[in-house]
Amino acid sequence: MVRFVDTHCHLDFYVFDQDRGQVLARSQEAGVSPILNPGTDLETSRAAIKLAEANSSVFAAVGVHPNDGRTWNEATLKDLRGLARHPKVVAIGEIGLDYYRDRTPRDLQLQIFRAQLALASEINLPVIIHSRQAAADVLTVLSQWHTALVRHDSPLADRPGVLHSFEGDLETAQRAIDMSFYIGVTGPLTYQNAPERRALFSILPIDRILTETDAPFLAPHPYRGQRNEPAFIRVIAEALSTTQNLPLSTVAETTSANAARLFAWRVTD
Repeated sequence: MVRFVDTHCHLDFYVFDQDRGQVLARSQEAGVSPILNPGTDLETSRAAIKLAEANSSVFAAVGVHPNDGRTWNEATLKDLRGLARHPKVVAIGEIGLDYYRDRTPRDLQLQIFRAQLALASEINLPVIIHSRQAAADVLTVLSQWHTALVRHDSPLADRPGVLHSFEGDLETAQRAIDMSFYIGVTGPLTYQNAPERRALFSILPIDRILTETDAPFLAPHPYRGQRNEPAFIRVIAEALSTTQNLPLSTVAETTSANAARLFAWRVTD
């Protein structure tokens, strides 16, 4: 069986409460393992860890999403530091900037973003970056952070993180790759109205791409409009295979190896 990884989904969200076990069973049947579940605030970070504890193929990331920045207080960073020590936590995320929804003042978003990047440096975990209509500021902050990693000879400099569900242009992707970041591809690659996205992913190096569902969001065609789930990662990988003109097995093996290199995870089942 061809095996895939889903490096970004939110199985802790309430929309999975009624059939979470069945969703996980379908992902196993589809050959999807491991699965990475990032948090978006302290509550979901704790839920992601609990889910990872109960399922050997599930890993967690902990962090505060920019749209949840108003939950941040003086104790949040300390709490995140404690959660990040858990053995099933492999990244800090999902963190970043969102100038589309703007639910959190931008100066506070930047403050929280930088604080969590500093935490990632401190405990040597890669980051999962959310960037929506904020590419310029995201790249500026990440460039400053990565420069400091290099200057301090941090092992994280070679595997700093991933730009999740990438929506930017080639220049942005190349700047990120130049800093050793990975680029996350999600369901919109399959949409009929996304020729520019397919053109971009046709020229990005396959050894810098990670497959993600972002479930329950962004279901690929022909499931668009439905609840997304990890079992659908194969559809995204098939689209990437076509776009890259590579065998599906090569796409699956390479993106799985990319994820293992970034997150340093070990699956025991």
